[in-house]
Amino acid sequence: MITIHYFAGLKEVTGIAQEQADLSGRTVEELGQWAAEKYPGILAGASRIAVNEEYALPEDLLENGDIAAFIPPVSGG
Repeated sequence: MITIHYFAGLKEVTGIAQEQADLSGRTVEELGQWAAEKYPGILAGASRIAVNEEYALPEDLLENGDIAAFIPPVSGG
């Protein structure tokens, strides 16, 4: 199982702040596809996925116990 966090506006898209899913052995790209099927629109707006507090590449593999986070674009000034 991996833990998935949804931040800022993505929490509104999903209706939850976090959940767990059995996606061990899958890629980060597959995690994104899984989330997009479950929560249409979650990948709109150039959201990024981080795994264990580092931005992940699409081909990175998820392992049991990983913590993934969907992070929306952030602007500052």
